[in-house]
Amino acid sequence: MTLKKQVLELLREKSDRPLKAKDIAQKLGVSQGDYQSFKKLLREMEESGEIYRARKRRYAVPERINLVVGRLQVTRGGHGFVVPDDGKDDVFIPTTELGGAYEGDRVVTRIERRRPGRNPEGSIVKVLERARSQVVGAYHRSGRAAFLVPSDLTMRRDVVIPQDAESGARDGDMAVARIVDWGSEQQDPVGEIIEVLGRPGEPGVDVLAIVHDHELATEFPPEAVRQAEELARGRPGGEELQQRKDFRDVLTFTIDPADAKDHDDALSIERVSDDRYRVGIHIADVSHYVEERSALDLEALNRGTSVYLVDRVIPMLPEPLSADLCSLRPGEDRLTLSVVLELDGTGEVLSERIHGAVIRSQRALSYEEAQGVIDGDVEADSGLRDALRHLRDLSRQLGRRRKRRGGLDFDLPEARVIMNTAGEPTQIQQLLRLETHRLIEEFMLLANETIARRANRKKLPFLYRVHAAPDPDRMEKLREFLSGFGLKLPKNAHRSSRALQKLLDHVEGSPIESIVSTLVLRSMKQARYSAEREDHFGLGSHAYTHFTSPIRRYPDLVVHRIVRTAFLEGRRVPESTAEHLGSVAQQASTRERQAIDAERDSVELKKLEYMERHLGDEFEGTISGVKPFGLFVLLDDVLAEGLVHVSRLEDDYYHYLEVEHALVGESRGRWLRLGDRIQVRVEGVDREARELDLGPVD
Repeated sequence: MTLKKQVLELLREKSDRPLKAKDIAQKLGVSQGDYQSFKKLLREMEESGEIYRARKRRYAVPERINLVVGRLQVTRGGHGFVVPDDGKDDVFIPTTELGGAYEGDRVVTRIERRRPGRNPEGSIVKVLERARSQVVGAYHRSGRAAFLVPSDLTMRRDVVIPQDAESGARDGDMAVARIVDWGSEQQDPVGEIIEVLGRPGEPGVDVLAIVHDHELATEFPPEAVRQAEELARGRPGGEELQQRKDFRDVLTFTIDPADAKDHDDALSIERVSDDRYRVGIHIADVSHYVEERSALDLEALNRGTSVYLVDRVIPMLPEPLSADLCSLRPGEDRLTLSVVLELDGTGEVLSERIHGAVIRSQRALSYEEAQGVIDGDVEADSGLRDALRHLRDLSRQLGRRRKRRGGLDFDLPEARVIMNTAGEPTQIQQLLRLETHRLIEEFMLLANETIARRANRKKLPFLYRVHAAPDPDRMEKLREFLSGFGLKLPKNAHRSSRALQKLLDHVEGSPIESIVSTLVLRSMKQARYSAEREDHFGLGSHAYTHFTSPIRRYPDLVVHRIVRTAFLEGRRVPESTAEHLGSVAQQASTRERQAIDAERDSVELKKLEYMERHLGDEFEGTISGVKPFGLFVLLDDVLAEGLVHVSRLEDDYYHYLEVEHALVGESRGRWLRLGDRIQVRVEGVDREARELDLGPVD
C-alpha cells in the first residue's frame, strides 16, 4: 500500500479526530530522514482536496469534518451547486456564500444545513483549482478605467485591466484576458489582454470567442503531429494481422452522420440459425497506435474529447489518425477491438467474445441512407438490406429490454444550423431521429455494458461511466410541477428510473411531452467517469463504461488498453495505469462538460444571429416556461427559445398562477399555460446577453 493510501486509511478509519503532521508520521512509522518528503506529500494531498488542513494545522479527510469536495456550477440567477467528486447529493450554495469561486472551479464546501428530502446547503471555504486561466469578453474603457465584460453570464464580476496590460485593444473589441489575480468576494479579478479577437459581428469572431472562453486547444504540439504523421505512413499488414481475428470477408459497414470523417464503429451480422444471430460490434483499435504516455497520448488526455462546434470540429487526435489510419473507412483494412455476441430473436445475449480483429468495411452509410435501405427507398443489394433489417429487429428487442429494466428514453428535438462560406446561418433544420439512430445506439450500449460487466466480474482496475440517482430536492420540484397538470410522481422516483419512464410514456404524444421530458432531464444529475463501479441510473445498468468511441473520447482509449491487457493478453493491469484512473476520470468528466457547453453555446449563438435576420417575422411556438415576468416560448423548427415579457401582453392585466403554470388575464379571463400553442413576433435580439425578445401576435 502506498504512503498516500496509508494516510487516507488512517484519517478515514483509524482516527476519530484531525491529526497534526507529526502525529500522522509517528503512527505510520515515517523516519526522521523521510519527514520533509512526507510533509510535501501532505501538501500535495491538501492541494488536491484529498485531505483538508483544519485549525491548529491538523489534517482530516473532508467527509469526517463536514466538508465536501467537488465542482461548482453557477446559474444565471447567481447561486450555485457543488457537484461532489464522490457522486453524492449536490450542495446548494447561496450567492452570498460563493466566496470568490466561479463556474467550474473545484472547491471545498462546508455543509451549513441539512433538511430531510432537500439538498444540503453550504458555503465555499476554499478554491482548490480554477476551471479557467483566461476570460473572453468585450473590452471597454471609461475615462482612465478599463475592464472586460465577460461573455460567460455566470461570471458575476467584470475583469479589471490595468493601463499597461491592454495590448492595443480598442473600446468594444472582443478580447481574451489572462487572469493574474482572481480577487475576492469583495474585489474584482484583475487581468491582462493577451489576444484581441476582433470586432463583434465580424465573421468567425463569435465562435472564436467560444473556443477561447472554454480554453479549447486548437493546435497540436509538434511532437504529437510528428508521431501521428509517422504512424499514418504505415498500414496494417503482416504479422500484426495474422495475430487477429479476420472479419474482412464478413459484410461490415459503418452508419454515421453524412459529414462524418471519424468512423469509430462498424457493425456486422450473420445468421447462425433460424432464431440466432452473430453480431459483430467492431471498434477502431486506437490503442494499437497511441502508446500510453506518448506525446499523442498526453495531448489526447489534455483534450479529453473531440469538440463538435457549429462550424468546425476540434479533434482529440490529429487528422492523420482520426480521419484516416484509425477511421474505419470503406475498402481499407483496419484494426479493431471487436465484441462478438450471439443473440436470439428476443435480444437475449447467448454468448460473448472479445477479439483483437481486422475488418474491411464494405460501405460507409449515413443514417438517412441506411434508413432508406431498410424502408426500401434506397437501392441496395439484398445482403446489405437483410443485414440492416435484422439489426433493426434486434435493436427493437434490445430497446424493449432496456426499457423494462428502467432505462430512460428521451426523445428531445435537436437543431442543425446550416451556414454559408462566410459563417452566416442561412437555415436551421430540426434533426429527425430515425430508427437507424436507435439501432446504432442500442448496439453501442450493449457493447459498452458487455465490457463493463466483464471488467466488474474480474474486479479489474477500470474506468466506469456512472450516473447517480437524482437529488430528492430536484425530484420534489418536479413533483410540484407535475401536480399542476394532474400528474403524480411516486415518492420513490429519485430511486427508481422505472417510475420516471412510466411518466415519460404517459405524456408521450401530448402537448407537454417535450416540456416534461426536458424537465425530467434537467432534474437528473450529470453522468460522469469514475474509477469505482456505481449504477447508471439513466440506463438502469449496474455496470457501464464507454468503449465504443476511442477516436473521439479519451476514456474509451483507456478502457481499450485495459481490455487488451486483461482480456486479450491475460496480464494484470499495470499499477501505473490503475493508480491514475481516478485523475483520468476527473479530467475526462471536466473536459466533457467543457465540450458540451461549448457545443451548446455555438449553436445558441448562431440561432440568435439567424433570428436577427427575422426581426418582425412571425413564428409558431409552444409555451415552454411561465414566470411572473412573462412567458418563455420555444419556436417550432428553429428551436430557439425567447421571452414574451409580461409588459407585451397589452390586452389585459395578467396574474401569475404558480401551481397551474399559467398567466391569467384579470378582465378577459384568458389563460396562457405551459404547453399551450402561441403565435409570436420577433421583437429584438441581444446576442451579448443571449436573449431573444418576442411579442404576441393578436
